[in-house]
Amino acid sequence: MIKTHNVEKFFESGAGKTYVLRRVDMDVRDGEFVSIMGPSGSGKSTLLSVLGMLDSSWTGEYYLDENAVHKLKPKDRVALHKKYIGFVFQSYHLLDNLTVQENLDIPLSYRDIKPKERAPIVADVLDRFQIVGKKDLYPSQLSGGQQQLVAIARAVIANPKLLLADEPTGNLHSNQGREIMELFKRLNDEGTTIIQVTHSEQNAAYGHRVIKLEDGWIANEEK
Repeated sequence: MIKTHNVEKFFESGAGKTYVLRRVDMDVRDGEFVSIMGPSGSGKSTLLSVLGMLDSSWTGEYYLDENAVHKLKPKDRVALHKKYIGFVFQSYHLLDNLTVQENLDIPLSYRDIKPKERAPIVADVLDRFQIVGKKDLYPSQLSGGQQQLVAIARAVIANPKLLLADEPTGNLHSNQGREIMELFKRLNDEGTTIIQVTHSEQNAAYGHRVIKLEDGWIANEEK
């Protein structure tokens, strides 16, 4: 599903170039669950942003399901992101002025799905994630674990082929974090390809293999 070749990102200053990513070559097969690990500042979140097309200032080659992302115009990258990718952040990123139900509706509206078609999809996801009772609540009325559950539901509601997660349990208690990781495992078992950035060896163990970054370089891989 994913292939990168010689992907690099750097910042220029008076002292020259400061590299965040260096010659990143990686392959991720359809249906894999991959964890990216490494110390703070190693480039993990930057790499995830590149893969999720949230960052366009990089060089190299990136293929997503045989689409040459590095050759696409910005509007075409946006369209590809909407078609393929769900993103889960550490800090939830829910819209505070919208209810749970309305937050879940947003990604569907971006895909030009008619309101009458969106309603049953939202209802199904509310039931699947066991948050029907929370549908009329606002994010501020939910616990951290509940907010992250809604954030994941929002990320997968449009059935993305690829789910990217940046420290998805970083703000959660251990029990809540375990529940989220079990949910990821179920989603992966159902066919969703997942790439997560994590500092947790325990969370990484849910995946098929680990890619370790150091100073922007891929240091090694572990299965």
